[in-house]
Amino acid sequence: MAGRQAVKAYLDLLSQPCRALLIFLKHNKIPHTVELIALRKGQQKTPEFTKLNPMQKVPVLDDNGFILTESDAILKYLATTYNVPDHWYPKLPEKRARVDEYTAWHHVNTRMHASTVFLQEVIFPMMGQPTNPSKFEKSLADLDGTLDMLENMFLKRQPFLCGDDISLADLLAVCELMQPLCGGRDILKDRPKLLSWRSRVQSALSDSFDEAHSVVYQIREKFTAKL
Repeated sequence: MAGRQAVKAYLDLLSQPCRALLIFLKHNKIPHTVELIALRKGQQKTPEFTKLNPMQKVPVLDDNGFILTESDAILKYLATTYNVPDHWYPKLPEKRARVDEYTAWHHVNTRMHASTVFLQEVIFPMMGQPTNPSKFEKSLADLDGTLDMLENMFLKRQPFLCGDDISLADLLAVCELMQPLCGGRDILKDRPKLLSWRSRVQSALSDSFDEAHSVVYQIREKFTAKL
């Protein structure tokens, strides 16, 4: 957009929503710069970052002085402010409502359950806390129920979660479902329908997908080498 400087994104690429934002920026060629915030080092707690986001979370977007937090809000803002294809966040009310329907459900379903498996299988052991077998089995069962809903309620027989084209719903979902791969666990391996969907999403996003997920692949190699 004429007269505007590049947006600035504050990201930690181990964060699923941060990867979604980076992919969206790169794939849609939105001029941007990235400042990495290492959550593991507590960089989100510095006075400078706390001033930017008092919640001390990433991602954060700075668009020419307009500061925005929360990945869902950031992605929808970018999709409506910048010149990106309509399929990401359609203008047609019914189609947009389908994307909103998924993103409202996403936070306490796909995100919560995939993150819990990742935390219990990867992060807790790295911190010296053994995985509780019964809690872990419950986490896998909760995630399994979420995957059932993804298949049967959202994906159904269409190519993408909200219709014939990729949308913000697919982008947010796929980044969450990649997270357990850090521990070598492909949670979609026994679900051909969702595997095909993931392949379509990766193909649609081309190089930006693997570039953003390089940290996941690196952690997987280190984690599985220790097993």
